[in-house]
Amino acid sequence: MSFFQSQESLTTMEWILRAVVAYFFLIIVAKAMGQRSIAQLRLIDFAITLVIGNIIAHPLSDERLGLKGSITTTSVLVILYIGSIYSILKWPRIRKLINPEPVTLVKDGEIIFNGLKKARISIDILLEELRKKKAADVKKVALALWETDGKVSVFLDPKYEAITPSTYNLVTEPFDLPKTIIKEGTINSDLLKQMNKDEVWVVDKLENLYHTNIKHVLLATIDQKDNLRVFLYK
Repeated sequence: MSFFQSQESLTTMEWILRAVVAYFFLIIVAKAMGQRSIAQLRLIDFAITLVIGNIIAHPLSDERLGLKGSITTTSVLVILYIGSIYSILKWPRIRKLINPEPVTLVKDGEIIFNGLKKARISIDILLEELRKKKAADVKKVALALWETDGKVSVFLDPKYEAITPSTYNLVTEPFDLPKTIIKEGTINSDLLKQMNKDEVWVVDKLENLYHTNIKHVLLATIDQKDNLRVFLYK
Protein backbone atom coordinates (compact mmCIF):
# COMPACT_ATOMS: atom_id res chain seq x y z
CA MET A 1 0.00 0.00 0.00
CA SER A 2 3.00 2.30 -0.39
CA PHE A 3 1.37 4.00 -3.38
CA PHE A 4 -1.04 5.66 -0.91
CA GLN A 5 1.81 7.66 0.65
CA SER A 6 3.72 10.61 -0.77
CA GLN A 7 6.99 9.57 -2.39
CA GLU A 8 9.80 11.02 -4.43
CA SER A 9 8.87 8.75 -7.32
CA LEU A 10 6.34 6.06 -8.19
CA THR A 11 6.69 3.01 -10.36
CA THR A 12 4.37 2.48 -13.32
CA MET A 13 2.41 -0.12 -11.36
CA GLU A 14 1.99 2.27 -8.41
CA TRP A 15 0.62 4.95 -10.74
CA ILE A 16 -1.81 2.41 -12.14
CA LEU A 17 -2.90 1.35 -8.65
CA ARG A 18 -3.51 4.99 -7.68
CA ALA A 19 -5.69 5.49 -10.74
CA VAL A 20 -7.65 2.29 -10.10
CA VAL A 21 -8.27 3.14 -6.42
CA ALA A 22 -9.30 6.72 -7.27
CA TYR A 23 -11.62 5.49 -10.02
CA PHE A 24 -13.55 3.06 -7.81
CA PHE A 25 -13.53 5.51 -4.92
CA LEU A 26 -15.18 8.16 -7.12
CA ILE A 27 -17.81 5.63 -8.20
CA ILE A 28 -18.59 5.00 -4.52
CA VAL A 29 -18.71 8.76 -3.92
CA ALA A 30 -21.10 9.29 -6.85
CA LYS A 31 -23.29 6.46 -5.55
CA ALA A 32 -23.38 7.98 -2.07
CA MET A 33 -24.22 11.43 -3.41
CA GLY A 34 -27.10 10.02 -5.46
CA GLN A 35 -28.40 10.74 -8.95
CA ARG A 36 -29.63 14.19 -7.97
CA SER A 37 -26.13 15.64 -7.93
CA ILE A 38 -25.39 14.14 -11.35
CA ALA A 39 -28.62 15.03 -13.12
CA GLN A 40 -29.08 18.51 -11.64
CA LEU A 41 -26.03 20.61 -10.80
CA ARG A 42 -27.51 23.10 -8.34
CA LEU A 43 -25.35 25.49 -6.32
CA ILE A 44 -24.31 23.01 -3.63
CA ASP A 45 -23.88 20.19 -6.18
CA PHE A 46 -21.66 22.34 -8.40
CA ALA A 47 -19.50 23.41 -5.46
CA ILE A 48 -18.96 19.89 -4.10
CA THR A 49 -18.28 18.44 -7.57
CA LEU A 50 -15.70 21.13 -8.32
CA VAL A 51 -13.89 20.67 -5.00
CA ILE A 52 -13.84 16.86 -5.12
CA GLY A 53 -12.53 16.90 -8.68
CA ASN A 54 -9.58 19.08 -7.65
CA ILE A 55 -8.81 17.08 -4.52
CA ILE A 56 -8.67 13.75 -6.32
CA ALA A 57 -6.90 15.03 -9.44
CA HIS A 58 -3.70 16.25 -7.78
CA PRO A 59 -2.47 12.93 -6.26
CA LEU A 60 -2.99 11.29 -9.66
CA SER A 61 -0.44 13.61 -11.25
CA ASP A 62 1.96 14.40 -8.40
CA GLU A 63 3.78 11.55 -6.65
CA ARG A 64 4.74 13.85 -3.75
CA LEU A 65 1.07 14.01 -2.70
CA GLY A 66 -0.39 11.02 -0.90
CA LEU A 67 -3.70 9.47 -1.93
CA LYS A 68 -4.76 8.79 1.65
CA GLY A 69 -5.25 12.47 2.48
CA SER A 70 -7.36 13.09 -0.62
CA ILE A 71 -9.63 10.14 0.10
CA THR A 72 -10.07 11.20 3.73
CA THR A 73 -10.87 14.80 2.76
CA THR A 74 -13.30 13.69 0.06
CA SER A 75 -15.07 11.34 2.47
CA VAL A 76 -15.59 14.19 4.94
CA LEU A 77 -16.94 16.44 2.16
CA VAL A 78 -19.39 13.76 1.05
CA ILE A 79 -20.65 13.38 4.63
CA LEU A 80 -21.10 17.16 4.84
CA TYR A 81 -22.87 17.16 1.48
CA ILE A 82 -25.33 14.44 2.50
CA GLY A 83 -25.93 16.28 5.78
CA SER A 84 -26.64 19.48 3.84
CA ILE A 85 -29.16 17.69 1.63
CA TYR A 86 -31.04 16.39 4.66
CA SER A 87 -30.92 19.89 6.16
CA ILE A 88 -32.46 21.31 2.99
CA LEU A 89 -35.29 18.81 3.23
CA LYS A 90 -35.94 19.46 6.92
CA TRP A 91 -35.46 23.21 7.39
CA PRO A 92 -37.07 25.64 4.87
CA ARG A 93 -34.74 28.53 5.79
CA ILE A 94 -31.67 26.54 4.84
CA ARG A 95 -33.47 25.39 1.68
CA LYS A 96 -34.08 29.01 0.63
CA LEU A 97 -30.45 29.89 1.35
CA ILE A 98 -28.99 27.10 -0.78
CA ASN A 99 -31.80 26.71 -3.34
CA PRO A 100 -33.29 30.19 -3.94
CA GLU A 101 -36.75 30.74 -5.39
CA PRO A 102 -37.15 30.65 -9.20
CA VAL A 103 -36.74 33.97 -11.00
CA THR A 104 -39.59 35.20 -13.21
CA LEU A 105 -38.35 36.03 -16.72
CA VAL A 106 -41.63 36.32 -18.62
CA LYS A 107 -45.12 36.92 -17.27
CA ASP A 108 -48.32 37.25 -19.33
CA GLY A 109 -46.34 37.73 -22.54
CA GLU A 110 -44.11 40.49 -21.12
CA ILE A 111 -40.37 40.18 -20.50
CA ILE A 112 -39.38 41.02 -16.91
CA PHE A 113 -36.11 42.93 -17.24
CA ASN A 114 -35.36 42.86 -13.49
CA GLY A 115 -35.68 39.09 -13.67
CA LEU A 116 -33.12 38.94 -16.48
CA LYS A 117 -30.70 41.02 -14.40
CA LYS A 118 -31.22 38.86 -11.32
CA ALA A 119 -30.66 35.65 -13.30
CA ARG A 120 -27.76 37.33 -15.15
CA ILE A 121 -28.87 36.24 -18.58
CA SER A 122 -29.32 38.19 -21.80
CA ILE A 123 -32.30 38.53 -24.11
CA ASP A 124 -30.55 36.22 -26.58
CA ILE A 125 -30.25 33.43 -24.00
CA LEU A 126 -33.89 33.89 -22.99
CA LEU A 127 -35.06 33.61 -26.62
CA GLU A 128 -32.84 30.56 -27.13
CA GLU A 129 -34.37 28.82 -24.10
CA LEU A 130 -37.88 29.67 -25.29
CA ARG A 131 -37.11 28.23 -28.73
CA LYS A 132 -35.94 25.00 -27.07
CA LYS A 133 -39.40 24.78 -25.50
CA LYS A 134 -41.02 25.49 -28.90
CA ALA A 135 -42.21 28.90 -27.71
CA ALA A 136 -40.93 31.18 -30.46
CA ASP A 137 -43.43 33.97 -29.71
CA VAL A 138 -42.88 35.59 -26.30
CA LYS A 139 -46.43 36.98 -26.37
CA LYS A 140 -47.77 33.41 -26.18
CA VAL A 141 -45.86 32.68 -22.95
CA ALA A 142 -47.91 32.94 -19.76
CA LEU A 143 -44.95 32.33 -17.47
CA ALA A 144 -41.23 31.59 -17.84
CA LEU A 145 -39.11 30.86 -14.76
CA TRP A 146 -35.34 30.61 -14.33
CA GLU A 147 -34.94 27.58 -12.09
CA THR A 148 -32.18 27.04 -9.54
CA ASP A 149 -30.55 24.38 -11.72
CA GLY A 150 -30.09 26.89 -14.56
CA LYS A 151 -32.97 25.65 -16.72
CA VAL A 152 -35.98 27.64 -17.90
CA SER A 153 -39.50 26.39 -17.25
CA VAL A 154 -41.99 27.67 -19.84
CA PHE A 155 -45.78 27.68 -19.58
CA LEU A 156 -47.82 28.76 -22.60
CA ASP A 157 -51.06 30.69 -22.36
CA PRO A 158 -53.84 28.03 -22.26
CA LYS A 159 -55.35 29.26 -25.54
CA TYR A 160 -52.09 28.42 -27.31
CA GLU A 161 -51.67 24.97 -25.78
CA ALA A 162 -51.90 21.97 -28.11
CA ILE A 163 -55.22 20.12 -28.21
CA THR A 164 -55.08 16.69 -26.57
CA PRO A 165 -57.61 13.80 -26.39
CA SER A 166 -58.50 14.91 -22.86
CA THR A 167 -59.73 18.23 -24.28
CA TYR A 168 -62.67 16.40 -25.87
CA ASN A 169 -62.86 13.60 -23.27
CA LEU A 170 -61.75 11.04 -25.83
CA VAL A 171 -60.95 7.52 -24.64
CA THR A 172 -57.37 6.47 -25.34
CA GLU A 173 -55.50 3.20 -24.97
CA PRO A 174 -53.23 2.82 -21.94
CA PHE A 175 -49.51 3.49 -22.35
CA ASP A 176 -47.58 0.50 -23.63
CA LEU A 177 -43.79 0.49 -23.55
CA PRO A 178 -42.49 -1.83 -26.30
CA LYS A 179 -40.04 -4.48 -25.14
CA THR A 180 -36.74 -5.14 -26.92
CA ILE A 181 -36.51 -8.76 -28.06
CA ILE A 182 -33.60 -8.35 -30.52
CA LYS A 183 -30.66 -5.99 -30.20
CA GLU A 184 -27.75 -5.99 -32.62
CA GLY A 185 -28.57 -9.46 -33.92
CA THR A 186 -28.96 -11.06 -30.48
CA ILE A 187 -32.27 -12.39 -29.15
CA ASN A 188 -33.35 -11.74 -25.57
CA SER A 189 -34.36 -15.32 -24.75
CA ASP A 190 -35.35 -14.57 -21.15
CA LEU A 191 -37.82 -11.91 -22.25
CA LEU A 192 -39.31 -14.24 -24.85
CA LYS A 193 -39.92 -16.86 -22.17
CA GLN A 194 -41.72 -14.29 -20.03
CA MET A 195 -43.98 -13.56 -23.00
CA ASN A 196 -44.58 -17.27 -23.64
CA LYS A 197 -42.79 -17.13 -26.98
CA ASP A 198 -39.68 -18.71 -28.41
CA GLU A 199 -37.01 -18.15 -31.03
CA VAL A 200 -38.98 -20.10 -33.65
CA TRP A 201 -41.84 -17.59 -33.38
CA VAL A 202 -39.43 -14.70 -33.91
CA VAL A 203 -37.73 -16.35 -36.89
CA ASP A 204 -41.10 -17.03 -38.55
CA LYS A 205 -42.19 -13.42 -38.04
CA LEU A 206 -38.99 -12.06 -39.52
CA GLU A 207 -39.14 -14.33 -42.56
CA ASN A 208 -42.85 -13.80 -43.29
CA LEU A 209 -43.09 -10.06 -42.61
CA TYR A 210 -39.61 -8.71 -43.34
CA HIS A 211 -37.96 -11.45 -45.42
CA THR A 212 -34.83 -11.33 -43.28
CA ASN A 213 -33.11 -13.19 -40.45
CA ILE A 214 -31.98 -12.33 -36.94
CA LYS A 215 -28.39 -11.43 -37.88
CA HIS A 216 -29.62 -8.55 -40.06
CA VAL A 217 -31.73 -7.00 -37.29
CA LEU A 218 -30.35 -3.97 -35.48
CA LEU A 219 -33.35 -3.64 -33.18
CA ALA A 220 -36.70 -5.38 -32.82
CA THR A 221 -39.41 -4.47 -30.33
CA ILE A 222 -42.80 -5.93 -29.49
CA ASP A 223 -45.83 -4.44 -27.71
CA GLN A 224 -48.62 -6.02 -25.69
CA LYS A 225 -50.61 -6.72 -28.86
CA ASP A 226 -47.69 -8.68 -30.36
CA ASN A 227 -46.99 -5.97 -32.92
CA LEU A 228 -43.41 -6.46 -34.04
CA ARG A 229 -41.33 -3.46 -35.13
CA VAL A 230 -38.03 -4.24 -36.81
CA PHE A 231 -35.09 -1.96 -37.63
CA LEU A 232 -32.53 -3.48 -39.98
CA TYR A 233 -28.87 -2.61 -40.43
CA LYS A 234 -28.56 0.08 -43.08
